[in-house]
Amino acid sequence: MHSLPIFLILKDRPVILVGHGDAAKAKRLLLERAGARIVNEQEQAALAIVAVDDESEALAAISRLKARGVLVNATDRPEHCDFTLPAIVDREPVIVAIGTGGASAGLAKALRQKLEQLLPQSLGSLAEGLRRARSSIRERWPEPDARRRAIDSALDAGGLLDPLMCIGPDAIAEWLESPDENWSRGLRVVLVSSDDPDHLTLQQARLLGQADMIVYGADIAPAIIARGRADAVRRLAEVPPDPLPNGLIVQIVREVQ
Repeated sequence: MHSLPIFLILKDRPVILVGHGDAAKAKRLLLERAGARIVNEQEQAALAIVAVDDESEALAAISRLKARGVLVNATDRPEHCDFTLPAIVDREPVIVAIGTGGASAGLAKALRQKLEQLLPQSLGSLAEGLRRARSSIRERWPEPDARRRAIDSALDAGGLLDPLMCIGPDAIAEWLESPDENWSRGLRVVLVSSDDPDHLTLQQARLLGQADMIVYGADIAPAIIARGRADAVRRLAEVPPDPLPNGLIVQIVREVQ
């Protein structure tokens, strides 16, 4: 990764904004949406945005701010940015941020527009409902593995809480009262024919995203392995362990051409 995506809580915190005109106005509106307290260059802050058209004026402001240890975002000058501002899909409290490292704001915008069409407005209500139901979910599934599997199953495509569907206000209560499903366990084999993760089928991608352990050979591309859960155990081996551990074990095998 060229940078680490993070979400900053800026409510009532100072952020320096340098500049005038349409670009500065857009950045001001974004900061105000995040609850930041916008201040001038002379005040103390950890972050600053420089939205200045004139090259020499912009570079001078960037230099002054960086000399003070302030992290700077410079509009249309990615080579001078300590951080970048992503395109945003807002389904509060769900926020989807799309960044290109300053390579193309147009590409980030196009992706945002496609996601706006894909993600229903009810997504925010679903997230809030799951937050409120935390204690009930823990009570229903006390064991962490069982709880994770129940949540994964409910949020899967076609599940009771499928996030890409319009979820009604009673969906979470109905899910908590529903019988357990037969979640995937044991060994599943994923055959891959290339190093491109875009060639994975939807089912293969879901298996990797749900696996507790991923077993793979030296001929499997890192980009394929990276599609697994961040906390999944990864094991470089030609065969799965014997006996198999509990949970879902996915073995990635290179397809013979």
